[in-house]
Amino acid sequence: MNETVRPIGDLVLGFWRLLDWQFSTQQCIKFIEQGIEQGIIDTDHADIYGQYECEAKFGEALKVAPTLRDQIRIITKCGIRPAFASKGLAGKANHYDSSKAHIIASAQQSLRHFGTDRLDVLLIHRPDYLMNADEMADAFNTLKQNGDVLHFGVSNFTPSQIALLQSRLNFPLVTNQIECSPYEMKALDDGTLDQCQQLGMHPMLWSPLAGGRLFSHDDEKARRLRDVMAQVGEELETKSLDQVAYAWLMALPSAPSIVLGTGNIERVKSAVAAKAIELNREQWYRIWQASTGHSVP
Repeated sequence: MNETVRPIGDLVLGFWRLLDWQFSTQQCIKFIEQGIEQGIIDTDHADIYGQYECEAKFGEALKVAPTLRDQIRIITKCGIRPAFASKGLAGKANHYDSSKAHIIASAQQSLRHFGTDRLDVLLIHRPDYLMNADEMADAFNTLKQNGDVLHFGVSNFTPSQIALLQSRLNFPLVTNQIECSPYEMKALDDGTLDQCQQLGMHPMLWSPLAGGRLFSHDDEKARRLRDVMAQVGEELETKSLDQVAYAWLMALPSAPSIVLGTGNIERVKSAVAAKAIELNREQWYRIWQASTGHSVP
């Protein structure tokens, strides 16, 4: 990637639970401002979050406090079409749609929801088995030429799917948003993170705390991880398991962007503080071993 400025920072505020937080418009504004104060300017969204209502809810905050728009970056996703009837959509099965018409229509809808003239990053939410790479590239080129979208990426794509799409573009995809945590480590072995290093692409990591499984599940893996992460935390002089998890992810050489799914600013501050924590290789592999249940060969 030939970017001189990283298009997505190392921590990202995720807003897929925005409606669950039951924020008022003023509370949403305050949370965005607090994130900016912590140095976090990236916000992650998707057209379908909150059954197509989260983007518009966030947009209400930007309408009331319009100066925030130029202080943040908006990352959103499209391409999933659910079976439920909503906002004029109806179907009999959840499906994916990476057609040019749908990508452009979704981007334009997101622009209206946010009340903005551009999206900083647009991602294709899930790989589409019917993806026509030339058609998708045509959609990206149209949106880029119109100034509607500044950067493009993907989410949950395999290395081969990224290679196919990238082969049709004359500008770099900026990220692949994937699941990764000490509990879910598939990306370490399936070539995804290797490809990110190869391309100079910073992956975005969703569910970095395994959706809370690191703290709440009673399965053997979760118990092993909690025990070992607590030991490592003591060595690093932190009692926060989430900080240990974040530091473990930050040690990855692909320099990922970590998506925080919380509306609690204290937990956001804890994630920021984790950037000062550095695991040594032995500590990192102890956590890897706790997750896999075996040592490296």
